[in-house]
Amino acid sequence: MPAIVLVGAQWGDEGKGKLTDLLGGSVDYCVRYQGGNNAGHTVVVDGETYALHLLPSGVLNPDCVPVIGNGVVVDPAVLLDEISALEARGKTCQRLLLSANAHLIAPYHVTVDKVTERFLGKNQIGTTGRGIGPAYADKVNRVGVRVQDLFDPNILRQKVEAALEQKNHLLVKIYNRRAIGVSEVVEGFLRYAEALRPYVADTMLVLNKALDDGKVVLLEGAQGSLLDVDHGTYPFVTSSNPTAGGACIGSGIGPTRIDRIVGVLKAYTTRVGAGPFPTELFDADGERLRSVGGEYGVTTGRARRCGWFDAVIGRYATRVNGFTDYMVTKLDVLSGFERLPVCVAYDVDGTRHDEIPMSQTDFHHATPIFEYLDGWTEDISEARSFEDLPKAAQAYVRAIEELVSAPIAAVGVGPGRDSTIVLRDLIA
Repeated sequence: MPAIVLVGAQWGDEGKGKLTDLLGGSVDYCVRYQGGNNAGHTVVVDGETYALHLLPSGVLNPDCVPVIGNGVVVDPAVLLDEISALEARGKTCQRLLLSANAHLIAPYHVTVDKVTERFLGKNQIGTTGRGIGPAYADKVNRVGVRVQDLFDPNILRQKVEAALEQKNHLLVKIYNRRAIGVSEVVEGFLRYAEALRPYVADTMLVLNKALDDGKVVLLEGAQGSLLDVDHGTYPFVTSSNPTAGGACIGSGIGPTRIDRIVGVLKAYTTRVGAGPFPTELFDADGERLRSVGGEYGVTTGRARRCGWFDAVIGRYATRVNGFTDYMVTKLDVLSGFERLPVCVAYDVDGTRHDEIPMSQTDFHHATPIFEYLDGWTEDISEARSFEDLPKAAQAYVRAIEELVSAPIAAVGVGPGRDSTIVLRDLIA
């Protein structure tokens, strides 16, 4: 059975965790392949809400093996706290696997992240301050610390020394901060070694053997396509590759083993942090979307910026990821609007753009060109078939499907696991 990739098609927060959890009962392995605890998934099961940050959403299904892949950067304290919190609520993490090759977030990464962001002033990126970017930078600079290094104190010390040699000069001479001691970092890391040891595995080998044995492997991205460091709205992006291509890098599964790539779209658009957002609303409609949709970050608690659905970025995400299917979430949030604007193109200095402009400058100056669809007043949260939806809601879904150039396989009409209309099987 080939692998399935699940990717956010906007700026994150699309509701990927809901779909991952929905599919979790049908898949054998659920893999988080990039990002760190700067991401968050909210999953509602039997009326209980779970906020997940590092753990894959499949952890809530007892028959699914949750895997943290090599492409993730891991804060060990955060991971162990998250495991403890879930187990305190009666959810087991005994089957969790953690890649020995995943990189670790050190305290100095968090420090550098926060002071660098403050130093940028009005040019701030809007990071979460959790050390994600600096950890990925160390990985690329080949001074990163990996999970496997926790079990060799000598190598661990050598790597921390190498990482701190430059950073301490930066902290002391540029940012007027104290130097960070090598021993305090090493000792701090070693305190987590035995607690993490039961989970550590050669996850690349495990996943490929699982595929060989006909198991279903679901690869779950964090953030969203427009936050991809290569394909997003750079520089207002994350430090990894949430797009489908990143699933291979972050898990060790070859691209020929993937035959389905599912995108998740919110029925409107949100983003957190700085950066361009053509359909952003600054009026009562934007506040209504935020309030009704509960648009506050799972990880940070920050209010999300809200706007109308943007089909231009949807088409872009389809192209970049090669989506075979889509799920549309939070359709219920749109109930009660008399009409629903949908952005079908941009105007940039009098020129129409049906696709995202090539240059950052043009995208920053893009204004939306809207088409207007009829709204509906009915509460759709109890709908369980497409025919249960009002005609206007059905038309809205079909319009999105046509505009983003990929079939819609599921529609979310509420936060619960069962509040989903399934139009086509995503596993078969």
